[in-house]
Amino acid sequence: MEIKDYMKLPYTRMVQEMNDESGHYFYGKILELDGCQSTGDTLEELYQSLNEAMEGYLEVRQENNMPIPVPGTADKYSGKFVVRLPKSLHQKLAIEAEKEGVSLNQLAVYKLAL
Repeated sequence: MEIKDYMKLPYTRMVQEMNDESGHYFYGKILELDGCQSTGDTLEELYQSLNEAMEGYLEVRQENNMPIPVPGTADKYSGKFVVRLPKSLHQKLAIEAEKEGVSLNQLAVYKLAL
């Protein structure tokens, strides 16, 4: 597959608005491509620089015959996973769910979505 074909794939872009000692800017990364990240003063600038970073990342991987991860699809996930937690936390969450009138599962989904 050519670089231009990879560039068209639906990779997951994570964008954060930043305000720190460097000032105000936007930070972004491609979640499936470890280390592929960039910044920009505006969202448009970030998108452009992130695409440039992605293209460079893919070129280096291809030139060095390294595998290039492709984005996954949601149908690959069941929507279920097991979490082990301390009994005291389980108790606390169960009590909170009961007070709210929701199932423990609904409460967990709500808290994870925050």
